[in-house]
Order: sequence, then C-alpha cells, then structure tokens
Amino acid sequence: MLTGSLSLSLSLPSSHSSRAIQERAAAFRAMAAACGFCLLAVLLLAALSPRALASAATAVPAKLKAAPAPVVAGPVSRVEDASMFQIYYGQSFKVIKNYGDGKSYLLMQAKNVQDGIQDQVLHGIKSFVIPLANFSVDTTTSPDEDKGCNFAAYVPLEEDTPLQRAEWIKYLGTFTNSEDRANAVYDAIKRNYLCLSKAAANLSTRFKPIVAWIEYTQGMWAFIKENYTLQFVIDAGAEIVDATITNKRFNSSDPEDMDNFHAILCTVDVVIDQTYALEPAEYKLSTFLDNINVSHDSCFSFVSNRSIWRFDKRIGASGTLDWYDGAISQPQLVIRDLIEVFFPTGNYTTIYFRNLAKEEEVTEIGPEMCTRSISTPMEPIVLPCQL
Repeated sequence: MLTGSLSLSLSLPSSHSSRAIQERAAAFRAMAAACGFCLLAVLLLAALSPRALASAATAVPAKLKAAPAPVVAGPVSRVEDASMFQIYYGQSFKVIKNYGDGKSYLLMQAKNVQDGIQDQVLHGIKSFVIPLANFSVDTTTSPDEDKGCNFAAYVPLEEDTPLQRAEWIKYLGTFTNSEDRANAVYDAIKRNYLCLSKAAANLSTRFKPIVAWIEYTQGMWAFIKENYTLQFVIDAGAEIVDATITNKRFNSSDPEDMDNFHAILCTVDVVIDQTYALEPAEYKLSTFLDNINVSHDSCFSFVSNRSIWRFDKRIGASGTLDWYDGAISQPQLVIRDLIEVFFPTGNYTTIYFRNLAKEEEVTEIGPEMCTRSISTPMEPIVLPCQL
C-alpha cells in the first residue's frame, strides 16, 4: 500500500437531461430521509441545480418520516477502526467523507449514470464514475494541495494506531468496487495482529521490558511520542519509558543535559533509534554510540544486552524505507518483529528492524525479489500465532 495522495483520473459525460437530474434529486432525498436529513444530504441537495432543488423541496413532506435504508446492490465495506474516513452507501452511489482533507467524494456506479451529470449539478463535491479503469498514485503532494477534480487524498499516516492505518485499504477498494477483497485482506491482517498482541501479553506477565524510542536531530536527543509507534510498543507487550521524565530535548553538547539523558537511559532495556540517515547502510553501532556519547563497554542494559534497533532494514531502490509503505499495510509483520525484539528467541528473523548492536546490515529490495505475477493480487502474510 502506498502512502501519499491518490490521483484518480476520470471525466464525466457532458450531456444530461432534466429527467436524470430529477432522478438524482430523488435519490438524494431518500438518502436524507435515511440519515435523518443529515448535513451530508443537505450539502448534496444544495449542490444541485436550482431547478432540481426546487423540485426536491416541493416533494419533501412537512414532517419527515423514517424511511427504510436503501437496498445496496454490490459489495459493502464498514469502517471498524479508522477514524479519518467514513463510507456511506446509497442504491447506486457511495459517498466517502475524508477527514484528512475535509472533503467528500461522490462515487457513482457507471451502469447507473446514463444521461450524465454536468459539473455544475454536483458543484462543491468531487465526483467519480466507478469502477475506475485506471489511476495513478502521487506520493509527493500534500493532502492540503488540491490538484484538481480528479484528485483524492489518501492519508493513512494521519491515523493514530497501526490497525487504523491498515484499514485504509477499504478506502482504496471503494473506487474500484473491490470492497469484498479489501474486507478479506483487512480481516486477515486484523485477526493476525490481535492474536500476536495477545501472545505478547502472555509473555509480558513474566517480564515487561522498558523501551526508549528516540531520535537525534541537529545535536538534540528526544523521546518519540507519536501515538502510532507507542501503540506498537504496548501491543507487543513492552512498556514505554516514563513520559513524565522524557518531555524535553537533550543537547548533546551540554554535559548536564546528557547526564540527565543517561540517567533516564539507565532504566531502559531496549532502544529503538529512528534518527534520520541519508544513507541508512552507513548508520552503524559506532554512529549511535558517538551520538549518544557512550562507549562500547558501557553498563547500560541495552548496550550489554545488545538490544539497539532501527526500522530501516528494508530499503527500496530509491533509498526509501519500506517502513513507510509495507509496514503500514501489514502491521502484523511489525508487531511480530517487536515481539522478537522485546522477547528474543533467536528463532525468528525480523523483517523491518535490524539490530545495530549485532551489526546487522540493511536489505535492498527491488522488483526482482517479487516472485508473483503483477496481475496476481498480493496476499497478506499471516504469521503463526499460538496463545
């Protein structure tokens, strides 16, 4: 799954009839009744042409009565965990609310769009005829930068938990009527992730390691407080270092600052260093120890136990980390990595994390490593899990 903004290219037919508009207005009125005349329906009605709006107004009864939910023909996805998007299904259309860019997208089934609807009829809401035949992914554009009517923002990175980010496969599936496939993939990932988390909880009843997730930037050390990474630590059975003593930055050139920083690290069993490196392969144990100002024979537990990690083990041809791609779509692989990091057995090879203390090297990934046909859908990796 790629991160960034999804550019969906499609143009609507230019012709329409008043009858088609009236039918579309009727559909929106039905939606309004089904959801208690919700704000979304109001916006959609207001976006119709004045003539259609006037017709709709005369047909709405003085006292709205509850109407049965529309019968949806085709697959449906229900958002279970993600908080940054929602999907509403009508009889022949879908509406996606994207809280990342604050926009709504109207997806109309091609077989039901006969006479077409001009842009002004749906002014104020982006529309697409689905299923899309082709689309491209733009990973460089900010969601705040609107590139036009055929552009839909894809922002899983704004979610707070691993499962929330992974569920964005359902968002993508709505554009191609692939909800059944998206549901099956997400269900498999979620089941595996939750099973592994329960297994980690069982391990942590005997010992719960203390983890410092840290970063070195412009001569300053800081503890990472991103909800996404902290959730991984908790779900993998460990405990993050006390947040009440890690709410400041530590200047590596200030002896007092570093003394305080080292005092905190004395309580830590595992260090995860996410310091940016232009060339990840060149970031070695010596790099970390020099930055943190400790020696190889230090008495810190994470040094003596050789538990210093980075999530840059998998690197693409352009130098991008797979942590920001594959790790988002398959969080069950990350939590399994972290269980091995926190409760090492030696029987599992991590995918995303490499151990600096053991001088593990990065792995460069490329198309030649893919053994399946590009026309064959990628299956999620379901890892063995015993409770």
